[in-house]
Amino acid sequence: MLKHRLTFGPLFILLAGLLAWLDAWLDEQAAPSFIGRETLPPGIGVFVVLAVLGGMGAREVARILRAKGIEIGTGVAVGVQLLGLLVVALVPAGADATLGLAAGLSSGVLAYMIGVVYAVRDRSVDGTISIGAGVLMIHVYMGIMFGFLLLIRREHSIWLLIWVLASVKACDIGAFFTGTAIGKHKMIPWLSPGKTWEGLVGGLVTSALVAFIGSWLLARNGIGAPGYISACVMGAVLGGFGQLGDLAASLLKRDAGVKDSGTSLPGFGGAMDLIDSPILVAPLAYWGLEITHNLGFWSTASV
Repeated sequence: MLKHRLTFGPLFILLAGLLAWLDAWLDEQAAPSFIGRETLPPGIGVFVVLAVLGGMGAREVARILRAKGIEIGTGVAVGVQLLGLLVVALVPAGADATLGLAAGLSSGVLAYMIGVVYAVRDRSVDGTISIGAGVLMIHVYMGIMFGFLLLIRREHSIWLLIWVLASVKACDIGAFFTGTAIGKHKMIPWLSPGKTWEGLVGGLVTSALVAFIGSWLLARNGIGAPGYISACVMGAVLGGFGQLGDLAASLLKRDAGVKDSGTSLPGFGGAMDLIDSPILVAPLAYWGLEITHNLGFWSTASV
């Protein structure tokens, strides 16, 4: 497992860098005049990546739910995930918060009704409540929550989004190596036997350090980012919530008796094993960036 992670990890990092460059390049390209813009809407590349990874994650969540006897098909799961992502993407930039809330609630009701109709497709009411709730969970978890990463991209540079993701995943790396080296006190042995308190501390420190370095690099290139102190605090907080996201995914798998969410990503398991921490962090990161920016805790103006 470690060999695969060390092999494919750098490849994923390289791929993320290439996708970030592509997204920034698309943002600069001229758009057809009929959509009333001189450039393409920001985040097209991010939307595609989120749609693919989110669809893979939705498929895996449906598999976990089926292991618990909640029969949700892959097509329905991927469909409601994409619906949630589209709701986030189609809300106009700078729209009133009430509009965003209304859109999210409306899509949630629609997703639940899709689940209910799907449950009774064979003219049987068995499992209607659980299937409807499961479909709604996939819609919110893999669609709307994941979509907050797209909101970050729409309002900030793609490189700030990379900063958020790097800060979150740095906690996983720091926790793994610190826990392996000096970890002795188990954190939650009944849920995640490999996690230790020493590993958690090492992960939080690593996240804060990566966030600090990232903020410095962004500032040197004239890209808006939280100031050094704010960056360290945000890095540690985002890293900690990322660990909660990982534990939440582990809870789902253990409850269903599933060891891995999937095998689609060599060395990492399934897509859910890669995105479980960013999903929970995404809304927190969005509002954290908004608050620190509005309070003037940024090193440069946002671009």
